[in-house]
Amino acid sequence: MSNQRQQKPTLTGQRFKTRKRDEKERFDPSQFQESIVQGLNQTGTDLEAVAKFLDTSGAKLDYRRYAETLFDILVAGGMLAPGGTLSDDVTCTEFCLFKAQEDMETMQAYAQVFNKLIRRYKYLEKGFEEEIKKLLLFLKGFTESERNKLAMLTGILLANGNLSAAILSSLFNENLVKEGVSACFAVKLFKSWLSEKDINSVAASLRKVGMDNRLMELFPANKRTCEHFSKYFTDAGLKEISDFARNQQSIGARKELQKELQDQMSRGDPLKDVGSVEEIKKNNISEQTMIGLIWSSVMSSVEWNKKEELVTEQAIKHLKQYSPLLKAFTSQGLSELTLLLKIQEYCYDNIHFMKAFQKIVVLLYKADVLSEEAILKWYNEAHLAKGKSVFLEQMKKFVEWLKNAEEESESEEEDAD
Repeated sequence: MSNQRQQKPTLTGQRFKTRKRDEKERFDPSQFQESIVQGLNQTGTDLEAVAKFLDTSGAKLDYRRYAETLFDILVAGGMLAPGGTLSDDVTCTEFCLFKAQEDMETMQAYAQVFNKLIRRYKYLEKGFEEEIKKLLLFLKGFTESERNKLAMLTGILLANGNLSAAILSSLFNENLVKEGVSACFAVKLFKSWLSEKDINSVAASLRKVGMDNRLMELFPANKRTCEHFSKYFTDAGLKEISDFARNQQSIGARKELQKELQDQMSRGDPLKDVGSVEEIKKNNISEQTMIGLIWSSVMSSVEWNKKEELVTEQAIKHLKQYSPLLKAFTSQGLSELTLLLKIQEYCYDNIHFMKAFQKIVVLLYKADVLSEEAILKWYNEAHLAKGKSVFLEQMKKFVEWLKNAEEESESEEEDAD
């Protein structure tokens, strides 16, 4: 066997050291800008022609590499330097968003141009979102009219699903917030968005990207209150946004409060330390909402026995301990009824509690948490459909006893008269 190794082939030929330099010249953004600007100057204000020009140019020009330059030109007329000023070393165009008329009809037509372009070249989607985020950071460098047009366009694009509401994070930039630019821009943007879609659609888009709880950040820390937010947006004619933010804050406060309650109960804190009334009043949470939270917290703070015959006894003992807390939040008939419906729902959803319903209600009646009026109203008309026949049957004798007791006390009053 030969020990000689086979010689590897070697590559021969001339190396072109100029290749990268040539490539750089060939794909220079300034040349790309010249081509786009020239095309826009030829098509002028005819946005249908602009859309067609952009469509056909995508086959010849490198949109993928120069997406930012392309969008800068369509919005501002030329490439933007950091801060939002136009680079003046290259020809710019007058036919762009910032030079257009400031009205919704024109902005809708521009939105169509962007929509068609991105539908045709799907890879531009991400670049477009990045562009809008960048433009929002540059807001201070634009005129008021330019900001207004950008806000209107962004609102339309958000409404049509061409942009994700995640782009709004740029508005939380400290400098923009401090100078009131963010809040002012948000007003224009939401007005535009709500002219296209209703508040439920706006809320769904915000929730999808976790922006629903961040709207307060449009204001500096010292003005980040529900009252300030509400007044600002209501005065601007956006009561829907004001109500939405208030509701979101209330939901957040309720979740926080419920977690706190559950933690306190799980630790076995003294009852006087659980569920501070002042804390609840501060959060503007209604008594009806609160009694629901307390009931959920009380019932989820223990590990329930899986045996039906033992769980009732365990529940009675547990609820007896917390009846003063439940009593503190049932000062209104509507709160008592809310609690009864919560108990019915809980016993129906947790099958081993089905037979415990009547015993729980009687316990809370004896503890002055539930009044006979509330129990009778629940029995006669206000009960839920869930497990109705089972629970009404369980309560039948007790309700009869309540009615008899009521009749006896009425006749006693008549005798006294």
